[in-house]
Amino acid sequence: MSAFAPELARSEVTVPLSSFIRPHHAHYFSGRSDRPHFRHRQYSFPGIPTLLPLVRAFLDTCAAGYSRDYRYLFTLLGSELAANAIQHSRSSHPGGSFTLRVRRTASGLHLTCQDRGSLASRSWGRLEPEPGGTRAGCESGRGLALVDMLATSWGDNAHPELRKVWFFLDHDLDDHPWSQV
Repeated sequence: MSAFAPELARSEVTVPLSSFIRPHHAHYFSGRSDRPHFRHRQYSFPGIPTLLPLVRAFLDTCAAGYSRDYRYLFTLLGSELAANAIQHSRSSHPGGSFTLRVRRTASGLHLTCQDRGSLASRSWGRLEPEPGGTRAGCESGRGLALVDMLATSWGDNAHPELRKVWFFLDHDLDDHPWSQV
């Protein structure tokens, strides 16, 4: 290597997000609803925090046929589940991944986030949101608290080794807590 060219550390390499999109899946990230409506759509993402913009593009595109508020809320809640999968599961280990599955129904969208299981040793049991997780200034615990407060319904499979957390968001936001925010 030349004495004049600094050696780049691996963490400094920039890779376009589009390089993480598999062939024939670019329409999953377009932000448009120009294709016929889907019933089921899924995509597996590497457990890398810097890929969250790609996750948000996927979620936003899945909700493209709905109102701007619905798209924002669906993307926000889905991003929280993805961030939790990266931060709190083995999905963030080298080679790890998590999968987002979206199912369209007549009344809204159902999202499931499947990760590689808890980093900490956990027994079987349902997840619970942090009490007070939606308070201003709260540093952690906001994700599930937001999902609990804003999703029409949510839950998980209670399996610590292969966690599946899901939520359903009804497309009618008229009498929804989001309208009062």
